[in-house]
Amino acid sequence: MLHRSSKQGLICITQPNHAWLSGQLAQAWGNEYFGEFTPRVEVCLGAEQHDIGWLLWEQEPTLNLQTGYPHHFTELSTQVHIDIWSNAKKLALSLGRYVTLLVSLHGTGLYERFTSWQNSETSTQLVQDFLKREYAFQEQLIAILKDDEYYAPYVIPDVIQRNRKLVATWDTLSILLCQGFGDERQVSDVPTVDSETVLKLALVKNEDNHQQVTISPWPFQESKVNLVYEGRLLPQPFNDETEMRKALNSNCWETLTTTLIPN
Repeated sequence: MLHRSSKQGLICITQPNHAWLSGQLAQAWGNEYFGEFTPRVEVCLGAEQHDIGWLLWEQEPTLNLQTGYPHHFTELSTQVHIDIWSNAKKLALSLGRYVTLLVSLHGTGLYERFTSWQNSETSTQLVQDFLKREYAFQEQLIAILKDDEYYAPYVIPDVIQRNRKLVATWDTLSILLCQGFGDERQVSDVPTVDSETVLKLALVKNEDNHQQVTISPWPFQESKVNLVYEGRLLPQPFNDETEMRKALNSNCWETLTTTLIPN
């Protein structure tokens, strides 16, 4: 669950909905400076479904008694995270092998980049065991795809690495846009045609549930990108998990929109 503050309360955005926004960014992505990516359809779907493992948790989100709101994705225990990401590949397989590879690579990439789990002996063991299992699964899946005439060119290490970084880029951008920000932000390690760059984001307008954001350098095909996603508004905190879930299942939906323009 992602959180976005508003004048009316807290807007809660599910992980799969945030991933939908990532998919919209993927579909709009690419120009002379940032290049293309292949296989385009599968990579866009992988971006859109990169948080598929959260589907079950989001059906019954847990209550953070300290805040009175559903747990933010960063507030959950290592064990819960591991369970979610361990299940992700099973859910993704129904969408295809390359999509599943990207989902799995995104999961392991999160633990490789964000290493706070190393501060706990228990968490370290959980993550190391998960990474061992997931790496073995990835190797097996890549070997299978290498034997496929269509997918073989797309499991070359450089291609996999580029696609993996693109999914991570869209994920980061989507999180920033979903949660909102009041000043400038940067996204690093963004693949270009022959190198990497840093994207700079600045909020231009923030009215009700619509925001306008500039991005530089401009990574999209068109001169403007319109995005739509959804959240649920909780006007006040809760001290009971059942009541919180009832509120989330009521008619509390909010349509959120973002317009991206060049700086």
